[in-house]
Amino acid sequence: MRSIGELARASGLTVSALRFYDSAGVLAPALVDPVTGYRWYTDDQVTPARLVAGLRRVGMPVAEIAVALRCEPAQVHRLLDAHLRRLEDGLADARRELSRIRTLIDAGERPTATSLALSRVDLAAAVDAVRFAVGADPELPMLCGVLIESDADGVRLVATDRHRLAVARAGARVDGPAVRVLAPVALVDEARALLEDAAAEAVLTVADGTISVTVAGRAVDAAALPYDFPDHRRLLRSAADGGLAHRLIVDADALRAALTSADAPVVTRRHDGVPLAVTVLGPDGRGGVRLLGADELTGDALRVGVNGGYLLQALDAAGRGQLLLELDGPIAPLAVRRPDDVDAFSVLMPIRL
Repeated sequence: MRSIGELARASGLTVSALRFYDSAGVLAPALVDPVTGYRWYTDDQVTPARLVAGLRRVGMPVAEIAVALRCEPAQVHRLLDAHLRRLEDGLADARRELSRIRTLIDAGERPTATSLALSRVDLAAAVDAVRFAVGADPELPMLCGVLIESDADGVRLVATDRHRLAVARAGARVDGPAVRVLAPVALVDEARALLEDAAAEAVLTVADGTISVTVAGRAVDAAALPYDFPDHRRLLRSAADGGLAHRLIVDADALRAALTSADAPVVTRRHDGVPLAVTVLGPDGRGGVRLLGADELTGDALRVGVNGGYLLQALDAAGRGQLLLELDGPIAPLAVRRPDDVDAFSVLMPIRL
C-alpha cells in the first residue's frame, strides 16, 4: 500500500488534488484508516492517477476524467478526440480574436460597428431558450447577463448561473467583425418585448461598447457589461462528438407532468446544513427516462440527481414534443436537447447523490 504522499510523488498530482479527486468520486483510495483517516492506495492505482494528472494538464473537465477512468481504451480515445476538437475550436476562436486586436492596434482606430439582421422569431426563440439560466447573484456580475457571440452567418446566445447553462443560436446577415459582448439582462428583457412585433425584422448592433436592438423603428440599447464571461465551452458536448453519454428520448409534456405530480419521488440531501430535495433520473429500459426514489439508489445503475425546478425550467425553455436527455453518471452534467436543433440546448449541473 502507498500513502497519499507516495502516490502524489509517483503520479505528479499534489496531495490536495488527490483529496479532491477522492471527494469527487474520481479516484478513491483503496483503504481509509477508520481511526486516523489516512488514505492508502495500491500499486494498481498509480497508472490511473498518472492518467488523471495528464488529463487535467490538458484541461479536460473532471466529469469527463471520471468517465475516462471507467471506460475501455477505445472509448477513452473517442473522449480524447472530442476534447482535442474542443481545444482546437478554442484555439481558432483565440486566433480570430487576436487577429482582430492586431488590426485595431495597427490601425490605431476604435472598434467598428457590427450589425446583425435576423428573424424576429428566431431571435425571440433564442432568447427564450437561454433566459432562464441567467445568474442573479450580485457577487458574480459576470453571470448576470447573456453572452452574445457572432460568427460569419449568425449569433449565439449563452447564459449560466453556475448551476445550469443554456445555449441557443440564430442565423443572421452579419455586417462587420465578429463580436463577443455581455448584454445586461435588463436589455435582454426589453429587447424580448420588442420582438412581439410579428411583421418586423430585428437588427442587433454592437458598436463602441454599446448593444442595441431595433425592431420596426423602435430601439433599446445599453452599455455592454465590462466583465469576462466564463469559458462555457468546457461544459459543452457536441451532438456530433459521438460522446459517451446515454441519449434518451422523452416526451416533454409527460416528463413535466411526472415532475409536478404530487407523488413525484425525490431524494433528500443536505447542502450547507439545509435539506435539499433532489430529483433523480435514470433510464426506464425502453429508451426513455424515469424518476427514481431513495430506495432505488443502490448498485451501479446509471442515474443523475438534479434540481427538479431547474429541470422544469429547462423543459419549458426547450418547448414541447420530444426532447433528448443525455446522462452519463452521477457526477456528469445532464444535457437537455432538441432532436431537431443541435444549436439549442441546456446543461444542468448534477447534485451529488
